[in-house]
Amino acid sequence: MTDRSDQQALTGAASLIRALEESGVDTVFGIPGGAILPAYDPLLDSTRLRHILVRHEQGAGHAATGYAQATGRVGVCMATSGPGATNLVTPIADAHMDSVPMVAITGQVASTHIGTDAFQEADIVGITLPITKHTDFSWPVEMNLPGYRPVSKPHAKQVREAARMLTEAKRPVLYIGGGVLKARATTEFRVLAELTEAPVVTTLMARGAFPDSHPLHLGMPGMHGTVAAVTALQKADLIVALGTRFDDRVTGKLSSFAPNAKIVHADIDPAEISKNRTADVPIVGDCREVIADLVVAVQAEHATGRRGDYAGWWESLNAWRRTYPLGYETPEDGSLAPQQVIERLGRIVGPDAIYAAGVGQHQMWASQFISYENPYTWLNSGGAGTMGYAVPAAMGAKVGRPEATVWAIDGDGCFQMTNQELATCAINDIPIKVAVINNGTLGMVRQWQTLFYGKRYSNTDLHSRRIPDFVKLAEAYGCVGLRCESPDDLDKTIEQAMAVDDAPVVVDFVVHQDAMVWPMVPSGLSNDEILAAQGMRPDFGDGEE
Repeated sequence: MTDRSDQQALTGAASLIRALEESGVDTVFGIPGGAILPAYDPLLDSTRLRHILVRHEQGAGHAATGYAQATGRVGVCMATSGPGATNLVTPIADAHMDSVPMVAITGQVASTHIGTDAFQEADIVGITLPITKHTDFSWPVEMNLPGYRPVSKPHAKQVREAARMLTEAKRPVLYIGGGVLKARATTEFRVLAELTEAPVVTTLMARGAFPDSHPLHLGMPGMHGTVAAVTALQKADLIVALGTRFDDRVTGKLSSFAPNAKIVHADIDPAEISKNRTADVPIVGDCREVIADLVVAVQAEHATGRRGDYAGWWESLNAWRRTYPLGYETPEDGSLAPQQVIERLGRIVGPDAIYAAGVGQHQMWASQFISYENPYTWLNSGGAGTMGYAVPAAMGAKVGRPEATVWAIDGDGCFQMTNQELATCAINDIPIKVAVINNGTLGMVRQWQTLFYGKRYSNTDLHSRRIPDFVKLAEAYGCVGLRCESPDDLDKTIEQAMAVDDAPVVVDFVVHQDAMVWPMVPSGLSNDEILAAQGMRPDFGDGEE
């Protein structure tokens, strides 16, 4: 008699599960359905794969992304055909925009029914072609497959030219993006930064790649970046961009971005080079190898006596840092300032925790007011800006790194999109902690309505300070629910949440509704138009001492 495992070994579905096992996958997030059932059946017998049954396919996709961002390993999610597959489109697009390694497996109707509008049929391959990487497939498999074959070793001449420009520049900036984290190049980058003594700015996707406390670090650039970081890029005579893509949220009005700067741009994807800003020195290669080679090339420049003199530049930079630090106002009515909540959370919980943010004001405050000292401790949806990302991403991060404390920092709008995954966390013993920054509104949209639409608040009021009751909602999902409405209770409430280690915790922080994110570069304007606070334009000086 042939046993069950032998029969399964003959099926494509069983081969799929075996392939996942042999590839080192340990966790799959998903929901079964009719078309994917052939794969779910052998999954039941796997002793090497943990399947986590989520409540919505979007949760599966974001959990796979959070798992990948926190661990550096590929995240895997699974769904059925039709609506199951299309519910993965948002997290697939999200992962694609932020260069996160994720594999999505979906079912499909029988081949004889494709094109007939069969029940739960959708052309998921066609739908996802623009947001996935793929190779041509043939059988039997050849060793040398066509497709995406990135160059990893940078061109030595280009690296030497970049090093020469660094030593000759008067106002350089090291502008680093998420590619430095993807390449596992944070150690090498710190060596480069300290060797050159040039100022560093880290994008939203690169928070934690360079310690916030380091004296060379100016903070985050972009629409809500620090005044010093934004202005440094504007006044620079050389920008060395590593693993970043000059996206619109950093450059502002592109035609006026860093008008006097030469550009060194290094990226593993040649399509990114000069896509938005023309590079004077393009370098295609893996960031880790590029940075390591740059260190050697800069050391060679120093050995000949050529070393950058940035004394005047640092005088200007430090003046901007002193004059325009990040800050916020405490509400006169004694209510909670959202920035205060996040700042205290970061200080009490500490830099070793993982923080996953949703999208909006709370995301920007979390990037500004928590000190990121370690890589892979900041997770967010940067490129796509996906509301609903935080809770499932935190869940995936906690699965991938169970030893870490994981906080999701969410707005009340974002939280109501994917809070059903709290049930997944409770049932599967995934004790994440969620800070809901509850201002009863779609905060970032409301901020824009305040500033640019004459305070005409069209459909941004959520009426959610008590509807739903997030404490009761948390308890209904089997989690611990807490609420904080006063600054006097803030530290005590955070510490109470930290004391729970055997269940998910949701803390409803009821905050002031009118808080805004500052600094801000209004959309479509030049970075020179940055506002340090409402109506307040900084006086930069010429920055060219």
